[in-house]
Amino acid sequence: RARRSGPPDGGWGWMIVAGCFLVTICTRAVTRCISIFFVEFQAYFGQDYARTAWIHSIVDCATMLCAPLGSLISNHVSCQVGIMLGGLLASTGLILSSFATSLEHLYLSLGVLTGLGFALCYSPAIAMVGKYFNKRKALAYGIAMSGSGIGTFILAPVVQLLIEQFSWRGALLILGGFVLNLCVCGALMRPISLKEDCKTAPEFLEQNYVPETQKQDLKRMSICSPLIKLWPHECLCYCSWKEYDFLLMPGFMVLAVSILFMAYGCSPLFVYLVPYALSVGVSHHQAAFLMSILGVIDIIGNITFGWLTDRRCLKKHRYFCYLFAVGMDGLCCLFLPVLQSFPLLVPFSFTFGYFDGAYVTLIPVMTADVVGTSLLSSALGVVYFLHAIPYLVSPPVAGWLVDTTGSYTASFLLCGFSMIFSSALLCFARLAKKIKRTRLQPL
Repeated sequence: RARRSGPPDGGWGWMIVAGCFLVTICTRAVTRCISIFFVEFQAYFGQDYARTAWIHSIVDCATMLCAPLGSLISNHVSCQVGIMLGGLLASTGLILSSFATSLEHLYLSLGVLTGLGFALCYSPAIAMVGKYFNKRKALAYGIAMSGSGIGTFILAPVVQLLIEQFSWRGALLILGGFVLNLCVCGALMRPISLKEDCKTAPEFLEQNYVPETQKQDLKRMSICSPLIKLWPHECLCYCSWKEYDFLLMPGFMVLAVSILFMAYGCSPLFVYLVPYALSVGVSHHQAAFLMSILGVIDIIGNITFGWLTDRRCLKKHRYFCYLFAVGMDGLCCLFLPVLQSFPLLVPFSFTFGYFDGAYVTLIPVMTADVVGTSLLSSALGVVYFLHAIPYLVSPPVAGWLVDTTGSYTASFLLCGFSMIFSSALLCFARLAKKIKRTRLQPL
């Protein structure tokens, strides 16, 4: 296929956005709706909060931990193949979960297998949007990632209805069939070749360790091509390093540390909002409706923040828009323990949902700004990989705090302070960078 000088900013790119939109529905929205099964699992298996929370944790952890694997398959085989394979694995995991006889069974099927399937789909689909858009990148990401909010808004009440009509087993079986739509999404991901992605062999041949006898063959190859298996070991090592040399960028290092704290703070809310609402006397349908509100406002945050940060006046300030959104979500978590009725929890869902959608949209945009479009797929794999450990430990830690204290207060306060620290860390890093630049400028 012909190489383009730059992203087309339209055309088939809008189909890529549609495919990514469906991927976020089938992955992130379904993951969020697993929290609706929380009370059912706890009652059926007779387990405490901490042990039951591991199910949601393992799904999120496996999705993020295996994100680099999704990027690897996308880079060296095909984005289409990776997403289709992920759809089959995720669907199989949900179907097997409907036959679970213990929490350990759910840890493996719903947690590991479904999470692995989601990992093969999520980061490659998001990276494809970045390859097709430049000028309207934030808007494209806003639309694509609004699938998480729209999916949550629609699926939360539907899943609750399915549980009431068919039990949790029937609901998981139906979700397994629904997630097979990821295979359709994969078919939409038409590859695109950009000049900046195609680092040619002459650049590579400048390296001293390439044997002279192999240079003629390498001149006909491009770095990181599917023919990489034909190369010597040194070439493979060089190619792999070039894909991940952004790891040593100071800007990426600070972003990575910040993401660890942000991921720790945001995960427990989606697990414990429904149980918390039920504990303060809210009905099951109202609790599910809170998740729906959070989801639909999440959509508004995705699209409006994406559109606004593409405007000329705010494009240079995306960094601080991201900080503001993360900090506001942290403040929402701090105030949550005093909101103990449905009328008070509704404004919380509005506010938290909006800013959650806002910063989620800007994560891939900020990553692209730091590492560039050519390394975006690999960088997003690492960024989502960094979500893995916080996603794994934060819900069980929050559950342990609930079991120990008999209250959700400590859990939500810890989440709030973690997100505020994440925002403050990036703010201080940017200020320090500006001060350093000012000192280095000649008088």
